[in-house]
Amino acid sequence: MTQDSPQTVPLAHAADPVDQHAHVERSRIPIWLALVIALLLGAATALQSRVNGELASALDDPFTAAAISFGSGLVILLVVLAFWSPGRTGLARVAGALRGGRLAWWMVLGGLAGAWFVTTQGLSAGVIGVALFTIAIVAGQTVGGIVFDLLGLGPGGRRPLSATRVIGAVLALAAIGWAVSAQITRDVPVLLMVLPFIAGIGAAWQQAVNGRVKMVAGSALTATVVNFAVGTTALVVAMIVHAASAGWPTALPGEPWLYAGGALGCIFIAGQAMLVRVLGVLLLALCGVAGQLVAALALDLLLPTADARVDIATIGGTVLALIAVAVASIRWGRRKHAVAPAGAAQQGDGAA
Repeated sequence: MTQDSPQTVPLAHAADPVDQHAHVERSRIPIWLALVIALLLGAATALQSRVNGELASALDDPFTAAAISFGSGLVILLVVLAFWSPGRTGLARVAGALRGGRLAWWMVLGGLAGAWFVTTQGLSAGVIGVALFTIAIVAGQTVGGIVFDLLGLGPGGRRPLSATRVIGAVLALAAIGWAVSAQITRDVPVLLMVLPFIAGIGAAWQQAVNGRVKMVAGSALTATVVNFAVGTTALVVAMIVHAASAGWPTALPGEPWLYAGGALGCIFIAGQAMLVRVLGVLLLALCGVAGQLVAALALDLLLPTADARVDIATIGGTVLALIAVAVASIRWGRRKHAVAPAGAAQQGDGAA
């Protein structure tokens, strides 16, 4: 995690001081490298889905599993924060931006979407398989990426849908349909597909607002700490409410790898906060799509769950998702610049 120069976001509308749409700036991170990192972050998401799903199965309690995952991630981040002064400075900047109205209060609630995401991992992934779970996530992320880019929710401002981006999104959705056709005959509860779809939309929103927090703070660590603090709080409350009616797990599993979900979450939440300004919400989501499908396919092939099956359609859908990323990123390196209102000031170079 690296510290970036603090940014002052220009105001897009005088009547709405928290609706801020920054320019789409050049970044010190090359586009090709940002794409590679985003693919790896997507793979980490799929791996976390497997880990959290297995932990939920071992505990027979998805709410406790989700709280453990987020809580362990928060502990890791607080330890790092104790030794990283720019991250602590970033917290003060975020607090000042909230007080001054330069950052909307709801933009620090990205952790709620993350909390829902890990909860659905425990509820769905172990039952329907990582591949099918990821397909539902992918659909939500693609839809959310299109909408939030058009709205300009991310720190890079509004990004119009170019022909290549539209084609990439369509190909990604086609990849989902192809991959899911392999498992259409399975008796999969509709609810267990709807939950991760909603979580996918939430994940796209989370990437956008965490990017806003990171830009204000000047540190990806700060944005990640805020995300995990909010998510952990929500999950601990949900865990206590659930335990009051269903009871606590009788024992914790002894396999250390089952507790790696929090560390994986720290990595991809921080990475997404850095990259969303470079790639935009849609392209970041499509990279996540491809990375998740590749990793999910590998997991279901090498370490299958009891009910998970993979055939040629799942493999073909994964390949098509990679093609979708390639198409959507064509000529993405060109600078797109939105005209700032008269008198709006911007500091720094907008690096992500």
